[in-house]
Amino acid sequence: MPRPRRPRSAQAAAQAHILGPVRAPLLGASTVMVVASLAGIAPFLLIVEASRRMLAGTDEGVIPLVLTAIAVLGLRGLLQAGALFWSHLIDARHQMSLRVALVDKLARLPLGWFTARSSGEIKKHLQDDVAALHYLVAHAQLEIVAAITGPVVTLAYLFWVDWRLALVLLAPFVLYALALRTMMGSGYADKLAEYEGWQKRVDASVIEFVDGIAVVRAFGQPRKAHRRFQEAVDGYAAFFRAWSTPMLRLESAASVLLSPPFVMLLVLVVGLLLLQGGAIEPLTLLPFLLLGLGLGSAVLNLGYGAQALRQASTAAGRLHELDLTAELPVAASPASPPSSPAGVEFDGVGFAYDDTREVLSDVTLTLDPGTITALVGPSGSGKSTLARLLPRFADPQRGRVRIGGVDLRDLDPRELYRLVGFVLQDVALLRGTVRDNIAIGRPDATDADIERVARAAQIHDRILELPRGYASEVGADARLSGGEAQRVAIARALLSDTPIVVLDEATAFADPESEAAIQDALATLIAGRTVLVIAHRLHTITGVDRIVVLEGGRVVQQGVHAELVATDGLYRRLWAANERARDHLDPAESVPQPTEGVLR
Repeated sequence: MPRPRRPRSAQAAAQAHILGPVRAPLLGASTVMVVASLAGIAPFLLIVEASRRMLAGTDEGVIPLVLTAIAVLGLRGLLQAGALFWSHLIDARHQMSLRVALVDKLARLPLGWFTARSSGEIKKHLQDDVAALHYLVAHAQLEIVAAITGPVVTLAYLFWVDWRLALVLLAPFVLYALALRTMMGSGYADKLAEYEGWQKRVDASVIEFVDGIAVVRAFGQPRKAHRRFQEAVDGYAAFFRAWSTPMLRLESAASVLLSPPFVMLLVLVVGLLLLQGGAIEPLTLLPFLLLGLGLGSAVLNLGYGAQALRQASTAAGRLHELDLTAELPVAASPASPPSSPAGVEFDGVGFAYDDTREVLSDVTLTLDPGTITALVGPSGSGKSTLARLLPRFADPQRGRVRIGGVDLRDLDPRELYRLVGFVLQDVALLRGTVRDNIAIGRPDATDADIERVARAAQIHDRILELPRGYASEVGADARLSGGEAQRVAIARALLSDTPIVVLDEATAFADPESEAAIQDALATLIAGRTVLVIAHRLHTITGVDRIVVLEGGRVVQQGVHAELVATDGLYRRLWAANERARDHLDPAESVPQPTEGVLR
């Protein structure tokens, strides 16, 4: 089913919220545009008067009238340019303030909000959606003002000249409005939602095809991958053709009604009939031919900007939703941070991502200071969710998470991240120098401190091989593998020197050479700290102080390795599966697993 469209009232509320700060300054630019629109009509009126005098057989005042018309026309150009410059200046300032406000908003959101979204989605908010507002701020209001002021004043004047010809001039506009209403009928919103759905399918198939091209070619299936892409494109094309062709025909026919040749022909035919009947004088036709021909272009210009206006309205809606996203609650009077070393308590913790998907239920667990606790369990058991509550990626709906007896929600977030550090599988390196990436938690760190932690993380020598060493820029002249990026993240955590570390086993997807280096780096990182590790390879955590087994979001077992493997239960089954998997490894490809390593 197509996604339901946002109600008009909600769209209007979103626009009012996002554009609120620019309403007043845009009113000033719009006022200038009103004057410019009136100045655009005045030259024609002056020319009509000059023509009237010439036809009356006198040229008295004709030259001043023409010169005045030229001067007013120049004034109109200046006023239009001034209004557009003003609106673009307003837009530039609004975009800057909006981006600053968005960054400030993002800084207050829970970390879990970011892990649930791709960098592309966040970039869309900060860059694409803000940029899409350009038409709404810099152009839309001025174009609407011009499209209303000019035609309304012109029609009022033409009705004063001759109401019959004015009614004839209105006829094409009435027909165009009826055609537009037909095109934007009751099913238009659903069709538009379906159109957006097809666009997403095509985008997804393109990404799938490009990202997976190496795999499909390696397995001899390029035609199959290409077929899925082709089917998405063909489906999109067929839908768009069926939907747009009737509308394009109708729009083309309707646009003809407002074209200057059609309007001129209509005015001339009716005007000549009125002339033959003696109902009007020849001069009466002149203002209709001079002013009436331009009325249609003002209306059509609004139609040309409709797509940009729709995109801007949708972007405003997304930004409004982001602004309404619940922020990480911060205590009005933060508690004093606990002294180090401090233990961690999960007390009756329950967590659900939504009303129907409970991930954790009544989890009670204590991490003693200076100990290593490993979370194990099948996929979907809640390991990652529980571990990420400690650095406060989200808050539990039930129960408490405490450090040294202090609820995390009572701590200032800056104090929390001085206590808790984390190294996750998915490493995020920022666009900047390698040095900046290591020093992100301590920007004032000395070069000696940075080199020290880089050596401890087994990444110093690799950094020196980069074109500019520590000054090399990630993504430009610093190309790091996944294992190397992990070691940069470990160096970052070492420099932060937090007493508590959350570790999502960093070697799970590392190549053999990187794994050994990462294991050595982790050994340095966890020494003397309180560690909570998410274990994917059970043989890496047999020597930890405690193993906690999760299933279905509940703690079903806990103890040391020897006790758990000797007891019939989930851990024994997981261990047996782990050993079978290791037995199937090619001995030539296996690496020394940390019998001498990190978490033993």
